[in-house]
Amino acid sequence: MPASAAKDPRVAIGRNPDRLTLEERTALAGKCVGMEIYTPEATPLRRIEAIGDSIEACVRMLKERGLDPGRFEFTRLAWPY
Repeated sequence: MPASAAKDPRVAIGRNPDRLTLEERTALAGKCVGMEIYTPEATPLRRIEAIGDSIEACVRMLKERGLDPGRFEFTRLAWPY
């Protein structure tokens, strides 16, 4: 059985937040996520590239993965309802 983002938030990396299950979205509500910023030069897929309890945690995660945090926007995941 595949791991669920409800049990391990890192499983959500690379996934579109709109495709999270209800259980996952509920478990991750309030977490900060980092997604690549859309620009006319770059049309990234809408997917979670970092997740944590704070923006600082997301920035650390991006840096650990060798990504430039300046190219990402950060937001909190809302409750699914």
